[in-house]
Amino acid sequence: MTTLPTTPNTPTSTRPLTWLVAVGFFMQSLDSTIVNTALPGMAINLGESPLRMQSVVIAYVLAVALLIPASGWIADRFGTRRVFFAAIVLFTLGSLACAESATLGQLVAARALQGVGGSMLLPVGRLAVLRAVKREDFLDAMAFIAIPGMIGPLVGPTLGGWLVEAASWHWIFLINIPVGIVGGIATLKFMPDFRDSDQPPFDIPGFTLLAIGMVMVTLSLEGLAELGFQQAAVAVLLVGGLICITAYWLHATRAQYPLFPLSLFHTHSYAVGVTGNLFARLGIGAMPLLLPLLLQVSFGFTPLEAGLSMIPIALAGMLSRQTVSPLVRRFGYRNVVAGNTVLLGLMIASFALLTPAAPHWVRILLFAAFGAVNAIQFTAMNTLALKDLDSAQASSGNGLLSMVMQLAMALGVAAGSAILAAFASHYELRLHVTTDPLQAFHATFICVGLMTAASAGIFLQLDKDRAERGTTGPAQAHETLD
Repeated sequence: MTTLPTTPNTPTSTRPLTWLVAVGFFMQSLDSTIVNTALPGMAINLGESPLRMQSVVIAYVLAVALLIPASGWIADRFGTRRVFFAAIVLFTLGSLACAESATLGQLVAARALQGVGGSMLLPVGRLAVLRAVKREDFLDAMAFIAIPGMIGPLVGPTLGGWLVEAASWHWIFLINIPVGIVGGIATLKFMPDFRDSDQPPFDIPGFTLLAIGMVMVTLSLEGLAELGFQQAAVAVLLVGGLICITAYWLHATRAQYPLFPLSLFHTHSYAVGVTGNLFARLGIGAMPLLLPLLLQVSFGFTPLEAGLSMIPIALAGMLSRQTVSPLVRRFGYRNVVAGNTVLLGLMIASFALLTPAAPHWVRILLFAAFGAVNAIQFTAMNTLALKDLDSAQASSGNGLLSMVMQLAMALGVAAGSAILAAFASHYELRLHVTTDPLQAFHATFICVGLMTAASAGIFLQLDKDRAERGTTGPAQAHETLD
């Protein structure tokens, strides 16, 4: 890979660069979670049902998933400084458009624009850091950048809830504008302008097939939950999406420079890790939406109270990540990931036991236990997927994993919402009530938990001897950026 020298205003120290990328990662991770506790307030203001607001989350996450595969090529083609600056501008403009939205459709479109900018913040920033810092300092730099990424989900739900109560939901987007302005100025001053003069052509046919397939599959699930599609339309979208994804798979077997080479799946641990990530996250991805809705719609919590209730999840997750390496060294990847997947599914299903009358300490303990097991799952799955890739595969392998993670989150929200909508409709028709959907939430948690636990069968396909090597390989530089 050939990179041009940095421009004269590139700092000799990489500390301003790592701070800049860390702030960009914080913006992206904060906006992935800050809206969750604000959805009921948004729904009231926009004249919508709180149970029909999942498209606000899906639009952002799906836009991020779609652009991740292209972000590296775009940065190499146009330069890291220009692309990172454009990402901040798009993210900021998307935030302003969100705040100015008067209908749900406008808000969804604005969230998609925001996601386009957010999709490039971390990949392009990470690429700049990779090329700017010394190899022996890379892991320390990535660990520093990862800290704001863990703080974002910690403060996001609480900050969103507080802003809804203290001002209005519009401020969860308006706070991004001054940060974006400062970030744009800092980008022009501190971001090196790396680019690759020998990059292969971008796989436009492959990207198009994959993007259309992901959108169609997601819309098919979204149609079940919110859009009111007829069964035939949902079936056409689902089948059409699967056809496009299959067509991409066949395209990748003969393309000279495929978007993601299928040779990645010749590495057994990668194939298991990526596939397991996709299906395990289908259940997990619904929880950041379902839990705040449960607390506000059925338990009567205020947005701030719902946001504060999420703190045990984030804190326990930050602490439990440190246990992954000792667990894997002791029991091996196969046992840890498969066993933790079953445990995680049971934890999700256990939320069906929560009622408004449950003591506060029970809810806090349950949320913390879920956060701990959830963080172990993410870290172990990501490290498993990347640990055996060689240096030539690391970039494309990490790109595909990042895309799968984001896609699974969008599909998880859509699937969880569809299940909740189905149960809400069932109980309304059976009991002739339209008030508290607590029974629908309980049934949804059980289904989502079973769906998650079932994905343990994928991790059981991991070869036992291979699994017990322990935590080695290039994933050590990436696992903290879940």
